[in-house]
Amino acid sequence: MPDVSVNPKPPAATELAWLDDPSIAPQLVSLTAGPLRLVIAPAIGGALAAFYESTPNGAMHWLRPASYAAFTEQDPLRMASFPLFPYCNRIRDARFAFDGATVDLSGNDRRFAHALHGNAWRRPWQVTSLTQSSVDLHFEHEPDSGIPGDWPFRYRARQRIELGDQVLRITLSAQNLAGRAMPFGMGHHPYYPRTRQTRIYAEVEAMWHADAHVLPTHLGPHPAVDALRDDGLSPDAFDLDNNFANWAREATIAWPDERRQLTMTAEAPFDHMVIFAPANDAQLCVEPVTNTTDCFNASGSREHVGGCVLQPGEEVAATVTWTPKRI
Repeated sequence: MPDVSVNPKPPAATELAWLDDPSIAPQLVSLTAGPLRLVIAPAIGGALAAFYESTPNGAMHWLRPASYAAFTEQDPLRMASFPLFPYCNRIRDARFAFDGATVDLSGNDRRFAHALHGNAWRRPWQVTSLTQSSVDLHFEHEPDSGIPGDWPFRYRARQRIELGDQVLRITLSAQNLAGRAMPFGMGHHPYYPRTRQTRIYAEVEAMWHADAHVLPTHLGPHPAVDALRDDGLSPDAFDLDNNFANWAREATIAWPDERRQLTMTAEAPFDHMVIFAPANDAQLCVEPVTNTTDCFNASGSREHVGGCVLQPGEEVAATVTWTPKRI
């Protein structure tokens, strides 16, 4: 990655008033390691509420912190990051064919025309162990035929979250508890601070182009692929909500005006990356995922589509790390 150092700029302190709100604080789990702080909201989809560094100038945020509305509306989409199980991103028309039958996910969330991000992000998670610098979260899904669009396979998901003085590490795992095979994908959905100077660096093979419904049409070249590899991608350069295939499982988000950067690395099968950087918007996501959007319906090689099938009792686990650095 090229040298992006410029004159230093003091970190901007962001209000975290909800940390002291007596109606919210009891819902939270806080981890500390050196100057790093991590706040987790297990009841709101097992989401991260904030990941920041304590500095003399206030909180330096490595992820976009949760808003008050995230808590008042119990909305993981307004959190700092949240887990994705048992698939990532959209499923076209909330339906797909599997093992000779149609899986109908319609009705699970009327806000979206297509099924989105699975179901674990909409449900509370349980804390199974907790130390000063680590926590284990657990979610178990039991299908309910009385809930329209409920995921029809029983499974268990876990997050092992560990905070070091220079790293955040999350190990995601899932086990198929159904008595039959289950299609599967997983990921995490982190939001980052976005400024005009923000740049994203990553080695990727190609981009999935998408239609007006943000569903993939074809895999191919795009100027964003070159920008990621060369001088860094500005979130303002394109209107992106796209999957990138076969990344090197490492991406760096840099804030050169603040002389800092955050590097995200992932283990297989996190072989796909999503960039969500809508035009004229403050949101920015760079997401490690195991499958492209609509993977259960997509045509193409497993290498380019991702996802897998878990046999009864089969388990999968992989780790994602975020390493902050001053430059």
